[in-house]
Amino acid sequence: MTEATTSDRPPAVSADPQQSASKRAVRIWQTVFVLILVGFVVLLALRLVQTNQSEQRAAGEAPPFTFTTFQGETIALEDLRGQGVVLNFWASWCNPCRDEAALLEATWRREKDNGIVFIGLDYLDQEPAAKAYLAEFDITYPSGPDLQSAAARRYGIKGVPETFFIDPQGNIQELVIGPIVSQNRLDELLDQIRP
Repeated sequence: MTEATTSDRPPAVSADPQQSASKRAVRIWQTVFVLILVGFVVLLALRLVQTNQSEQRAAGEAPPFTFTTFQGETIALEDLRGQGVVLNFWASWCNPCRDEAALLEATWRREKDNGIVFIGLDYLDQEPAAKAYLAEFDITYPSGPDLQSAAARRYGIKGVPETFFIDPQGNIQELVIGPIVSQNRLDELLDQIRP
């Protein structure tokens, strides 16, 4: 028989109660940290799902909104019942918006006495740039800033230009994503919302 050396012996198990309590406290804090992290991830995922649901594009009854034009006039969608409404979200920095600006203005001038109202809501823009855009294209239909993107969120727009065609009963009949550049197409859309 050979005698075991001290290096061959297993280390003695420490029975120090203070060390055991310390290890237990570390495990508890690790568990708490993991639970907080998991809770945060769950809340983040729920908020993402909620955001995606709340930012669906509007359909059916048009969400109400009120805005103040760059000239200081306050307009509420509810006050326009009985008329067809063309609601155009635009911005001065948007090149496709420029492609449709002249057509929208010319059609507004032609239709304004026929029960059709055009409204422009300026999206994520600077007021001086927006006013310069309106002057450049001689836009005369009511236009104003969509403060804090309130209407944009209610309508669920994803970018500009987006144009909603709202009938006299206040229901969205059509949505056009991107610029409207054809007079024939615009006239077809207007026919769906005529009073």
